[in-house]
Amino acid sequence: MTLIARKLSSILHEIREAELQAQRKSHSVGLLAVSKTKPSIDLIQAYQAGQRHFGESYLQEALLKQKELACYQMTWHFIGPIQSNKTRAIAEHFSWVHSVDRLKIAQRLSEQRPTHLSPLNVCIQVNISNEATKSGFSLLELPDAIATISCLPNIKLRGVMAIPRPETDFALQRVPYRQLYQAVKALNKPELDTFSFGMTGDLAAAIAEGATIVRVGTALFGARGY
Repeated sequence: MTLIARKLSSILHEIREAELQAQRKSHSVGLLAVSKTKPSIDLIQAYQAGQRHFGESYLQEALLKQKELACYQMTWHFIGPIQSNKTRAIAEHFSWVHSVDRLKIAQRLSEQRPTHLSPLNVCIQVNISNEATKSGFSLLELPDAIATISCLPNIKLRGVMAIPRPETDFALQRVPYRQLYQAVKALNKPELDTFSFGMTGDLAAAIAEGATIVRVGTALFGARGY
């Protein structure tokens, strides 16, 4: 067993334990392996250990990996900031986008998604802690954003993504996730089934508050090189 395979097993065990503690259904939370800056061989090792979903933030790097790894049945998620001039390539080459932070981006992804592909799964990025350094919709803007984006063709609005202000206290980590989860559930839209939040440092808190996808990179692949 490779080091990455052992780490993957440990992370999945941690997720299952967090589900149990939160009285969540087993396997109700999926793992997105954040593979940005990591070489293709690392992704292959994770794939061979059972991982299928991979998250990338840098478009050109991701496209190169997709070409190198085309023989593997990997599902590609774009999780980084999106510039308008990158939307076409993202719409053409990814199955998921977690970082739709403004209406213009959603509209371009919708217009540029090839019609022979299934609708692009998207999550709205919410700036849940109202940080000036982060993009995304505010909690107040969220209902209107959901109403507009859910009507666009060629994309399928699946839910929300957030990266709150870092906290070390477990109770404080839970607060923003609870606010966002409750805000979405209050809209009574069962099709919004995806809550993409939680990373290595706050994984258990995110799962306790409804996360369905947690994003883990460093704990799986080691420190990133830029």
